[in-house]
Amino acid sequence: MYLTIQTYCNSLAKQFHSIASDRKKLLSSVSDFIKQQKAQNKPVQLVYICTHNSRRSHFGQVWAATAAAYYGISDIYTFSGGTEATAFNQNAIQALKKAGFEIYSDGQEKNPVYQVCYGEEECTTCFSKVYHHPANPKDNFLAIMTCGEAEANCPFIPGATGRIATTYEDPKLYDGTTQQEAVYDERCRQIALETLYVFSLVK
Repeated sequence: MYLTIQTYCNSLAKQFHSIASDRKKLLSSVSDFIKQQKAQNKPVQLVYICTHNSRRSHFGQVWAATAAAYYGISDIYTFSGGTEATAFNQNAIQALKKAGFEIYSDGQEKNPVYQVCYGEEECTTCFSKVYHHPANPKDNFLAIMTCGEAEANCPFIPGATGRIATTYEDPKLYDGTTQQEAVYDERCRQIALETLYVFSLVK
């Protein structure tokens, strides 16, 4: 794992006390799913879902892969999807870069495929897609809803073993404002903090 990412995670791992108790209870449901799958020697598949699969769901996918590596938890597979495909948002990408990730694009114009790396040979593949895209698992996965719109518009996720709504405010609301960069950094940090907490309960 890159030193910058390790340092970022080390700092957040000391701040779990800042998460509200009711939020911790919700997040522990994700931990319970992971532990149940591990106890049955099954792979852990987590699919983070938001409407456009451009910001919060990608933060979830990236930080879940990173948190698993940080705590040394194997057989964790993270994905993301939306109710429609757009593109991985550039502001979200910049927030991840500031956190220490190395990000590489395949150069496609409309919806590039990115390798988001948290170590020399530790990467996750990110691009915008619908949640039932062939790149995502078809069954035996936990659907984690990261935005209220997707939670409301997807009353049923075929193949999901479980479904949990850990919704976050959309940083898109601040696009083009003086607060844009700070809000994206904060949303990245918030999702990182809560995802690290989830995996800290599994280790």
